[in-house]
Amino acid sequence: MPVLHTIKAWLYKNLLEGNKNKYTALVKAERSLSVRDICASAVERGGTDAGASDMEYAVDAFLKEMAYLLCDGFSVNTGWYNASIHIRGVFTSPDEPFDPAKHSIAVVFHQGKDMRKELIGVNVDIAGEAGAGFFITGVVDLRTGSVNGMITPGRNAAISGGKVKVQGDDPSCGVYFVNAADRARVKVDAADLVENQYNRLLIITPPLPAGTYHVEVTTQYTGGSKILKAPRTAVFDRPLTVT
Repeated sequence: MPVLHTIKAWLYKNLLEGNKNKYTALVKAERSLSVRDICASAVERGGTDAGASDMEYAVDAFLKEMAYLLCDGFSVNTGWYNASIHIRGVFTSPDEPFDPAKHSIAVVFHQGKDMRKELIGVNVDIAGEAGAGFFITGVVDLRTGSVNGMITPGRNAAISGGKVKVQGDDPSCGVYFVNAADRARVKVDAADLVENQYNRLLIITPPLPAGTYHVEVTTQYTGGSKILKAPRTAVFDRPLTVT
């Protein structure tokens, strides 16, 4: 199959024990696209005969109906992805009822056969090693298990990376959630930084309103005994969603 797409990726050192001198490739994410953006792209590219607004209306109607049916327990197979409702959490007896304090409901998506065919035409351009050894590689919502996707206010989230330990006297040092729409910044309270290690932070997610966010870590930590004179910031460019 001919190459139809090219994505760029940076290599990050794997900081786990037993994986020295090994690297992990992470896609250099482009900006997050809305339904409107995708519909406009399809019209501009000639991928549809419909107008962008008509296509957006139809897609929105489809997604709303899909969500409604998923919530009734149906699974969905579009060819491009499969979706189904999953219940997370442990039940201690056969007659234990569902408890929102212990259990949660999430929609799980998996790529379908059409998406797998499209991926055959993707070329990966390795841009080299990410600089400075200061980076964020992932965010896991511990309530739902969502990786680089959904986050739950008031629940734990694990942030992994390199040299992400929050250290320094500068008042800007800390963990932030930045709203993608209006760039409003919400800082994680210092008391909610549960674990503060060089390659892992465990936080309690602040009470964020619904929306899309990016995580930032600002620190003067260097990995050694000295600290930076001025803080630096690592930005995780994968969008995280609060519903």
